Amino acid sequence: MAASPEPPVVFRARGLTKIYRMGEVEVRALAGVDLDLYESELLVLLGPSGSGKSTLLNILGGLDVPSSGEVVYRDHVLTSADDRALTEYRRDHVGFVFQFYNLIPSLTARENVALVTDIARDPMAPEDALGLVGLGARLDHFPSQLSGGEQQRVAIARAIAKRPEVLLCDEPTGALDSATGVLVLEAIDRVNRELGTTTAVITHNAGVAAMADRVVSLADGRVTSVRVQASRVAPRDLSW
Repeated sequence: MAASPEPPVVFRARGLTKIYRMGEVEVRALAGVDLDLYESELLVLLGPSGSGKSTLLNILGGLDVPSSGEVVYRDHVLTSADDRALTEYRRDHVGFVFQFYNLIPSLTARENVALVTDIARDPMAPEDALGLVGLGARLDHFPSQLSGGEQQRVAIARAIAKRPEVLLCDEPTGALDSATGVLVLEAIDRVNRELGTTTAVITHNAGVAAMADRVVSLADGRVTSVRVQASRVAPRDLSW
């Protein structure tokens, strides 16, 4: 029986280095990273603080540029793109979820999501995006009326409402307790499964890694291991 064809590559990163200079001190955040990210997969980037996870994610998302190396998104070479092209790339193709929710306090959940849908090319309705993350009954609540986990799910809805091809999540449960974090991870898992959104999640929590198709471990700015998982564990069954 023939093997299933490998899914298309969304990102291809080769030889990525990133050096930050602070006076006479050099900090090497990435030290030669090679990485492929495939269409519709859920990838976990696992490693301790300072391992280079966030730097790598920011480069993939067009928020930062490497000191050397190349990143190709589909057929676009991001590392040779100018600021305008990177802005268009982020606007049209990438959704970001960070540890802190960055919601506007004076706007309702629906209005926070509409900030993105008003400028997107082919958005989903804010109500649909919030429904997808389990907040259909909280549309008109302000951030102060929502729990931390609910605010993070609003942030996920805002990120996916423009129908991005890629969802990049930097420690999305880092400010939450484990029970609330499960609800957030369920929302990310559902978006990946139902919309087919290529998803990368940064975490330092090894228990979270079981929800992924593939786990890439980093330490000291290098990829130390890549593990393909035969099956994914549902967020509610994770061992925190």
